[in-house]
Amino acid sequence: MHNFIPFGGNEFQIPDIESARIVVLPLCYENAPSYGTGSGEGPFYILNASAQLECLDEESLVNWGLMNIHTLPPLIPSDDPEQAVKQMRSAAENVMRQNKFLLSLGGDHAISIGPMMAASAIYPDVGVLQIDAHLDLRDEWNGSRYNHACVMRRVAEDIKLPMVQVGIRSFSPEEAEFVKKKGFKPFYAHETDPLDNTWMEQVADALPEKVYMTIDLDGLDPSVIPGTGTPEPGGLSYRQVVRLIKAVGRKKKIVAADINELAKIKGTQVSEFTAAKIATKIFVYCFGNLKLET
Repeated sequence: MHNFIPFGGNEFQIPDIESARIVVLPLCYENAPSYGTGSGEGPFYILNASAQLECLDEESLVNWGLMNIHTLPPLIPSDDPEQAVKQMRSAAENVMRQNKFLLSLGGDHAISIGPMMAASAIYPDVGVLQIDAHLDLRDEWNGSRYNHACVMRRVAEDIKLPMVQVGIRSFSPEEAEFVKKKGFKPFYAHETDPLDNTWMEQVADALPEKVYMTIDLDGLDPSVIPGTGTPEPGGLSYRQVVRLIKAVGRKKKIVAADINELAKIKGTQVSEFTAAKIATKIFVYCFGNLKLET
């Protein structure tokens, strides 16, 4: 059993959700992984690492520790994928209907489906920004339509949200055909010039005004985050991801986000520490753009 540490440690935990402006929702869910395992425990490791972060953002000099963050107790959903999605949607919608900025921590990528359904119910005109190595456009995988490999297929066909996919470098013939059929235009990793950020502005411009951001950590190169279930070479750098978060956060209103697919590697803390750092970048560069009611 893991010790529960709120994001940033106890000193930054706002005791009651009513007074919070940012809510962190740990979703401890992993079902039928394709390769490496351990993402179900990912939220605990990210939260534990977050307590070691300095609260002052080094680029903006914004103190994210003053943003009134409340971390909810970890949710361990049902082993039944469809029921799990319903539970995670309910938990996310409960937070978002209180007009809070929600950051969900996974868990495998299937944790995104419920919160994205919740976002769609509250913001019908929302779109999805996916940072990922994989298209996640299979209709079914390992016996379920709600598997981590089917996340964006559910977004496209069931929730029916516009989406922009970034960092893609692994997909099946089925997914390639679906992309062609639908006319999707993913930003493939080999086309994201590390010396030219023009593509980031193109990503932002392709999204609607309101955005749900989902970050599968395998979207980053394994040299940056090796601790993930299906690492793919040739991914985005940490700086590229931060610059993309800034670019989209500057132009759009990020209504909620999630970080998923952290799989702890024993003896090293780099993956979970980096994941926690990315969470603070979302707070600093996206939360400020959410116009909360007072």
